[in-house]
Amino acid sequence: MEKKRTEAGSTSPRSRDRGRATRRRLIEETARLCKERPGAEVSVAEIANAAGVFPNQVTYHFGSKDSLLVHAAFLGLLHDARRIERIGRQAPDAAAFRRNVARAVLAMPSLPSVARALAAGISKPELAPVVDRHLQLLFRQSERFVSQLIDRRGWRTRRPLSVETRTFWSTALGAVLLVRAGAHGTVADLDLAGALTIHDDSAAGPSD
Repeated sequence: MEKKRTEAGSTSPRSRDRGRATRRRLIEETARLCKERPGAEVSVAEIANAAGVFPNQVTYHFGSKDSLLVHAAFLGLLHDARRIERIGRQAPDAAAFRRNVARAVLAMPSLPSVARALAAGISKPELAPVVDRHLQLLFRQSERFVSQLIDRRGWRTRRPLSVETRTFWSTALGAVLLVRAGAHGTVADLDLAGALTIHDDSAAGPSD
């Protein structure tokens, strides 16, 4: 164990590469465990065992298990978002795009973990910057995707793309937080598609 700590603390390029690989493996294995056991508590020992490292590597690389869980939750969300993009590309028109994307987002397996990550960012201020960095990455990735899609399809939005993506994800994540907090209702009660203003010439599109 002492050897592993000494190697982790080294500043050599080889050691830095090894540290990045360990960090990535911890995030990926945590994301996998959370996906396989939604809603269940995952221990540091389980995470370390799955990643093939010592438990103290979690705190060394992330400071706390909560921080690692935030990273893992958003890794899962970004992976899900890429699948949503594939669904969006298959839509024949803007109305189908709004409908299909909204339905797929609300069914994403990463949402429960992301809801916990957002709650952690609220209750633990030291995690808020971590949550914000991941949200900004999500917004940028989504904005880039929508920009490329509407350019190819000749579609339009009724507001700036940055506002479009933030509004959509804020609505989706807010709905999940409400459910996690105990609010009654179902997915059918939420018009997530209405949070998108993407439209084409075949329809007037959502009202302002």
